[in-house]
Amino acid sequence: HFQQTTVLSGLIGEGTGGVTESLKRRIILPVGSSPYETDHVIGHELVHAFQYDITSVGGPGGGAGGGMNPGLARVPLWFIEGLAEYLSIGSVDPHTAMWMRDASRRNFIPTLKKMDNPYKYFPYRYGQALWSYITGRWGDETVSRLMKSVGRVGDVEAVASKVLGISYEQLGKDWHEAYKKAYEQVLQQTQLSDPASRMLLKGEEENPYNVSPVISPDGKNLMFLSTRDLFSIDLYLADARTGKIKKKITQTAVDPEYESIQFIRSAGAWDPEGKTFVFGAISKGKPVLTFFDLDREKIREEVEFKNLDEIFSPTWSPDGRCIAFSAMTGGKSDLFIYDLDKKTSRQVTDDFFADLHPSWSPDGRSIALVTDRFTTDLTLLSIGDYELALVDPVSGKIERVPAFSAAKNTNPQWTPDSKGLIFLSDQSGKTDIYRIDLESKKLYQITNLYTGVSGITDLSPAISVAEKTGQLAYSGYDDGYYTVYLIDKPDALRGDSSIAGFGGKLLSVLPPREQPGGALLGLLRNPLFGLPEQVEFPESSYKPKLTLDYVAPPQIGVGVDRFGTYTGGGVGLYWADMLGYHSLGTIVQSSSRLKDLTGVLSYQNSQHRLNWGAVVGRIPYVYGGYNIYWDPENQAYIEDQILYWQINYQMSGYLAYPFSQVQRVEMYAGYQYIDFDNERITQAYTIDGYPIYRDITKLPSAESIGYAYTAMALVYDSALFGATAPILGQSYMLEVMPTFGSFKMYTFMADYRRYFMPVRPFTLAFRALHYGRYGADAEDERMYPLYIGYESLVRGYDYYSFSFENDQNPSESGFNQNRLYGSKMLVANAELRFPLFGVLGIGKGYYGIFPIDMLLFYDWGVAWNEDFAGQNNKPTFLGGNREPVSSAGIGLRVNVFGYLVVGVNYVKPFDRRDQGWYFQFSFWPGF
Repeated sequence: HFQQTTVLSGLIGEGTGGVTESLKRRIILPVGSSPYETDHVIGHELVHAFQYDITSVGGPGGGAGGGMNPGLARVPLWFIEGLAEYLSIGSVDPHTAMWMRDASRRNFIPTLKKMDNPYKYFPYRYGQALWSYITGRWGDETVSRLMKSVGRVGDVEAVASKVLGISYEQLGKDWHEAYKKAYEQVLQQTQLSDPASRMLLKGEEENPYNVSPVISPDGKNLMFLSTRDLFSIDLYLADARTGKIKKKITQTAVDPEYESIQFIRSAGAWDPEGKTFVFGAISKGKPVLTFFDLDREKIREEVEFKNLDEIFSPTWSPDGRCIAFSAMTGGKSDLFIYDLDKKTSRQVTDDFFADLHPSWSPDGRSIALVTDRFTTDLTLLSIGDYELALVDPVSGKIERVPAFSAAKNTNPQWTPDSKGLIFLSDQSGKTDIYRIDLESKKLYQITNLYTGVSGITDLSPAISVAEKTGQLAYSGYDDGYYTVYLIDKPDALRGDSSIAGFGGKLLSVLPPREQPGGALLGLLRNPLFGLPEQVEFPESSYKPKLTLDYVAPPQIGVGVDRFGTYTGGGVGLYWADMLGYHSLGTIVQSSSRLKDLTGVLSYQNSQHRLNWGAVVGRIPYVYGGYNIYWDPENQAYIEDQILYWQINYQMSGYLAYPFSQVQRVEMYAGYQYIDFDNERITQAYTIDGYPIYRDITKLPSAESIGYAYTAMALVYDSALFGATAPILGQSYMLEVMPTFGSFKMYTFMADYRRYFMPVRPFTLAFRALHYGRYGADAEDERMYPLYIGYESLVRGYDYYSFSFENDQNPSESGFNQNRLYGSKMLVANAELRFPLFGVLGIGKGYYGIFPIDMLLFYDWGVAWNEDFAGQNNKPTFLGGNREPVSSAGIGLRVNVFGYLVVGVNYVKPFDRRDQGWYFQFSFWPGF
């Protein structure tokens, strides 16, 4: 539901925990799977709200004034996001500390100037670490001084040097040295790799994430989540002995079947026989359990749960008849059990505490899970630690498992004999694997890694145990990537009863602090701070009210010549209500003449899945010709200008209904009235420029026309866009539009595009497009004909590549330009496109040092009319005499800093004798 919010118009990525928008200072977030997650995101986003207020050029407050040109846009992301993390979490964070230990060992901690690159240095982690260093050295009160000064000046380097009293360069050096010193001893007391583990699936630059491994009961197969195809995180099946990939299970980048496979919070589970794998997903907007059949290597079944919001971490009962899982419903996570035979589900827990990572014991008597119920006080909003618990699947009774106190204990997995739990804990300040004997309550440490065991987040599943063989698979963070490891020998899982200590030092404390402390941490850990006395708050029905969101920068122009002064200008305003259900846009533009007035009023209602809206407007289009000559009889220069006005009055309404994220149906209806006006402006002036005469004459113009239209379109788009053009997926659009009145006809469009990647990174792109006017008035000369020579359709035939001589003597040039015009057209294109620098190995990543695509192309097209002037102008393949045109060539397209796609093609039009190979430029993305 969060991703479908109407407050924001754009798409929200699955990894986005919350958003603070600048126009009304609204905070938008989903309720997390635990009170801690929700509390953290609210704190993080509230920091952004205050940052907007402090730094906005228009001053504090929402609306158009405060939202315009915020000073925050001038500040690097590490400063913004790092501070939000620091003020919401503090300087004690095992996950950020893990990142920084790894970066320090690799000498990867950047200089402060390089920190401005958010694509290479994750601003949340590195920014939080730097803010922790600054406040640990100069005190938490430094935050306010830096934030206010940066808001006024916009120069972080200058402000930091002045406020902190040292140079920006020295600050970076001191920060590096503090982390190096803090982690040198840790490196000696831990292990870079576990001696009992072997690397199975290595993380690397083009595949940084290999996470959530789930090993089959017999230890032969492994399911895991990975970015192996670069464009998305998907589910893969691998051989658990060799790491060889057997099959890619999902294709979320281009397959509309799944909006989410819950890659951040969830892992799947094997059935007791290791023949079926189940995982939670979102399909067509609803949570589902998806079953993959190992023998048939295909998805066998999906079970939809209409009353739930999300499903996490399913786990099978040992008899294979039931599946337990954690699910979000009503803004809270609870435990559910689904009976596969009866096709029914029952809710085991029903409260606001966290119930995560369920794991069914091999003997079937208990379900282990992670909960905060034993240490959380909801009346004081005091969020407790994640602890382990056992749930009776029949009675629902919950029993606490005494693991580590004042620590995060997660991801419980059963030992094959059901006598112990293997789990993750950050009790030392870093996350390792531990075991607890449920009878003796003794704890054992299995790993003691320098970085730690981790998934994408600190709450992501990261370990699994093979029920029959006792092998353990886990994902670890090392060298900046996530790698899957396997512990083959069950004896290694006995662990060491001696729990590693670090001299009383908590490794989650970010340097320079060595122990938890500081004014901020005290406030964060005090549940009474800021807690209102009242426990009930007034409620009222939501009443939408439009307020001004944004004013487009007004434009005013003044011109002066010998005949007088001319003025013109325009402004756009945008209103919306607080929830974004209703939006209103206005555009007004005018000049000294009333007939040049442009006005557009639009309204959209997005409250329900069926969106609808209306547009009314008046838009004049002006074009003309100009001539100047010397009049010897009157001894004067004569300026003769003819202007043509086509004034469009439009009134329309539309409906749009999305079936999924990639498919929707659209319907339109409206009326358009077009008025024509022509005039001649004649001006005379002396040889020295003195005006002597000016006359405006109204000329005959075409009769006004008006017509009504309706339209319906089916739109599908699962294409994955690269830097300059789509590289994977497909899209299509089918549209039919009847018109009535002055024009009695209908237009039809069919546009299909498909993108394959047979070998990465080479994309084969294909398009087939038909657009045509049909009916009684399809050939009306008042409508401008269709033209296939545009660069976006058939390259090599653009209008300006033809000379005047060609137009006058088509028989000599070998090409009649009229072949490119018609009331109907059919176009086909094929391209082989690939990242030039990426293929040449210049730089790293898919695109290398710069996003430039090289392409080889072939274009084909034909335009035609119905029979005209006694000639059969239909295409030759329809029995007429109109022959298609074609071209081929090579080209480059470059993305200019995300703002513009510029292309150059070296093209050969095959049907023009007068034209050889030539260069043609474009300024839009590829099809």
